[in-house]
Amino acid sequence: MGSLSSYIDHTNLSPLVLSSDVKILCEEAIEHNFASVCINPFYVSYANSILKDEKPKICSVVGFPFGADTEEMKYAEARFLIFQGADEIDMVMNIALLKERKIDLVKKEIKKVVEAADGNCVKVIIETSSLDQDEKILACDIVMRSGAAFVKTSTGFSSSGATLEDVKLIKKIVGDRIGIKASGGVKTKNEALEFIKAGASRIGTSKGVEILS
Repeated sequence: MGSLSSYIDHTNLSPLVLSSDVKILCEEAIEHNFASVCINPFYVSYANSILKDEKPKICSVVGFPFGADTEEMKYAEARFLIFQGADEIDMVMNIALLKERKIDLVKKEIKKVVEAADGNCVKVIIETSSLDQDEKILACDIVMRSGAAFVKTSTGFSSSGATLEDVKLIKKIVGDRIGIKASGGVKTKNEALEFIKAGASRIGTSKGVEILS
């Protein structure tokens, strides 16, 4: 594996985040060479003013945190975020549609966001804590067939975040065909390394600086 910092999406998706918090997040991402900052849509333009000539990418969220927006809304949000300077989009899958087995509709919304992202990386949050085993397998299969670049475990706003068991299961399903982002509750260096060993190619965490230290 490469340096641990290159796996980390340095994250602050709190509804209470201030512009000063985003500035610190971006400065820490530059200092520690994180893969990206992951921020709420409102701050993408501001983050772009700080990071446009720097290595860390700007990641933002679509349909967050519930995934219950319409396909058209997700498309428009993703398109706008790319226009504002986002390099990566973390979209929340419509979990209710998945549970109703409306697979074509779930595929369609992901494909629309991939289209809106115009070649930029799209990660699909499947919210593993809300799914049973069969639904996790189905969700991963849908993501692979829809052109997204990553399966992401969690929003961090549900009942629990990433688990090693879920990352191992996802890895078994997707192999090396797409990436895996373990997100929610990763707080220590040992935990991060365990998730990477299990198959994660990105770690979404608000504890990136602490993990490295």
